[in-house]
Parts: sequence; C-alpha cells; structure tokens
Amino acid sequence: MDRISATYLIETPLPVELAAASLAGEQSSGTFIAVPGETEELKQRFAARVEKITLLETVNSPALPGCHSNSGTFQRAELVVSWPVENMGYNLPTLVSTNQGNLYELSQFSGLKLMDLELPPSFAQHFRGPKFGIAGTRQLTGVEGRPLIGTIIKPSIGLTPAQTAELVGTLAEAGIDFIKDDELMADPPHSPFDERVDAVMRVINAHADRTGKKVMYAFNLSDELEPMLRHYEKIVSAGGTAAMVSLNSVGLAGVKKICDLGALAIHGHRNGWGMLNRHPVLGIEFPAYQKLWRLAGVDQIHVNGIGNKFWESNDSVARSIESCLKPLFPDTVATDVSRLKLRESQSGLTSAATTIGGFSVLPVVSSGQWGGQALETYRRTKTVDLLYLAGGGIMAHPDGAAAGVRSLRRWWEAAAEGLTMEQAVAKYPELKKSLEKFGKAV
Repeated sequence: MDRISATYLIETPLPVELAAASLAGEQSSGTFIAVPGETEELKQRFAARVEKITLLETVNSPALPGCHSNSGTFQRAELVVSWPVENMGYNLPTLVSTNQGNLYELSQFSGLKLMDLELPPSFAQHFRGPKFGIAGTRQLTGVEGRPLIGTIIKPSIGLTPAQTAELVGTLAEAGIDFIKDDELMADPPHSPFDERVDAVMRVINAHADRTGKKVMYAFNLSDELEPMLRHYEKIVSAGGTAAMVSLNSVGLAGVKKICDLGALAIHGHRNGWGMLNRHPVLGIEFPAYQKLWRLAGVDQIHVNGIGNKFWESNDSVARSIESCLKPLFPDTVATDVSRLKLRESQSGLTSAATTIGGFSVLPVVSSGQWGGQALETYRRTKTVDLLYLAGGGIMAHPDGAAAGVRSLRRWWEAAAEGLTMEQAVAKYPELKKSLEKFGKAV
C-alpha cells in the first residue's frame, strides 16, 4: 500500500519516542485510551508509523504555552511519520486533517511544525495539478528567457473601474507582462467586479489587437463559491487569461474547484501566510504548503521576495523558490506528458499548455520589491523562471509607472549578466534614478 510521509519539527517535555507514538496514534487509528475494535489487525493496516527520529537540541523553556515539564527541559527533534493512503484516499482536505489537524492541540507538544510532505507517485494519477504552470504561463504571455515582470494595482482599493483601466493602459504601453488586483480588491461597491473586468479587458484586448502582446491580468475571484464561479465565467467571456485566489481565505476545496475549470491560469496569493509560518516551532513550512496547492492545481504561487518588507529571511525565500522548482513527483516526470495527453483526449481539452504543465508551479516574487533586488535574487536562485512583482517599485518610479517597468526589465538583464549594483548602474545609467529612489546611492 502506498504511504504518505510527513516530516515534523517537534518540541516536547516527554521522551521523544513516547511523544512520537502519541502523534501517530492520535492521527490514525488510536485515541487517548484503548477502545474496543482497535485490533492488532486494524492497527497493522491503518495505524501511522513512526519512521525516523532525529534528536536535536534541548531547551529550558517551552516555545508554546500549555505544556509542563517535570524535568524543566524540552527536547526538540525531527520526526518522520507515515500513513497508508488507504486512510484518507485521494482527498486533500482529509490529507490536511491527517497531517496537521489535531496535532497542534496535543498537550504532549510545546512545539510542532510540518516541514515537508512526501507523496507517492499514485497521487499523480488522481490529480491533474497545475493546468498551465511555468510553461503554460509563458505561453499565454509570450515571455521566454527572462522573468515575467508584473505589478499590482495601487492604490490597493479606491480606484474606479475606469481609473483602473487607465492605469492598465499605461502599464501595457510600457511593456508589462502581468498585472493583478490587490488581495483587498474583489467585488466592492466602488469597483464592481463585472464593470472592472469589462473596463480592463477593453484596454488589454485593444492593446493585444494593436501590438500582438496580451497582458495577463489576474482578477481577484476570492469570494463564496457561487460568485467565484460566476466571476470566473465573466473573465473567460471577456477574453481574460488569469484569475487570482486568496488561498488561505478560500481553502483547498474551493481553490481546487476553480482550478479544475481549466480555462484560466490561477494565481495563488498566500496572504495570511505569517499566521501559518511565522513562529519557528508552529505551523507549516513552505515546502509542504506549496505541494498541497500544486495538487489543487494552482499555476502561480507567492514566495515573498529577497530583501522583502516582511519578516521572512532571504534564506527562507530562496528555499521557497527552490521548492517550487523541484518536480512534485520526480519518478513520474517522464510520464507526465503522456498522462496529461490522455486526460486531454478524454476531456476534449486542446490547450498545448495542458501537456506541458507537469505539476510545475511558477514562483511569484513580491512584497517590497524593486529592480535592484533582482541582482541578489538571481545570485541566490540562478533561475529566471519567476513572476517578479513590484507594486510601489514600479508605480513610485520618479519618471512614472512606464519607466518603472522598463527599469525592472533592465535590472534583470544586469542580474543575468552577473553584475554588481555599482556595475549595473555604470553600464546602464538610467538605473541610477531607481537606485536613488529605492536603494542606497552608489
């Protein structure tokens, strides 16, 4: 039987083996006391297994309240636990309930964080994953060989549909690849969703007819399910290519429903991420988190940014980008194309992007970004398979939004050439204005 394994960072006042056994029992066939019916045969088939324990450090105070230690110390360890797929089937919400769920409530732990998940290849036969992913997003935007350059409509809220469309026109003329609604903008009275789609897509379609370049605009669908489905169809009928969903607000089942529709690239915004991750010994790490959303079918997902305006370290951001670019099912990569072609023929889909998705997801670099951060981003990641978003870093450029777009493109050219910031400004003097505005003067 296929098994799912999860790696945890734990902290406990108990002997680690005892704490690990309580975790495995609570999240499979057991409870706090033996009950009739939990036979040895049942446990053999359904019980979680503790696969590995690696002792780490000992600390003198608990990371979380509600946990007492008779010895006055708490042991940290890395713990690997596995479950048979038979326990939950191919059911994402139940997978999350199994791997997380009540674990965070257990008094045996003063800290617990899900660090990673390993899923068997059979999951690739039950989930389509991203319809577009990296290759499909590039195909829709016509961008190859460099990061996609994008921005967020700012101010986040307050603009009318007409004002939004006017800004989109300016950005499109400047050569922007991608624009999105802010997560705070969905269907408010001052900018009704349908009116905003009509106004924005008139501009984007006219620009595409004139130039051949169609800007990808991710309209924020986040809502209850019925409005989301209605708004999705509105985007499709207007000629749009993308939609945005606030992942943590809408949830796995709602996001998967939207992704399964398959006509639009889905931009996954992780707002609320700090609630899930900011504590060092509580929550979930991004390598595990992004796998769940890839299974749901998200094509693009936020990873924060180097030198960001939030709390996350550059090392964490680099690890997040790396995790997105790793194959979700390494042993089945060669069969992804044939599998998706079969699904495509069965469903009547004809998009070439379907056959090139292969569970790939495009990392979205954002939060306090401007062009100069491209240098360190590329140095750390050595990839251009990114959607690089700058809100204020484009809109607040001294020469206007159009100059902001051009500046970001140029900074990424300098990054790919391996230049330092000083070398970049010396070679491309037009970058000096953005450096003076957003960074340190040379």
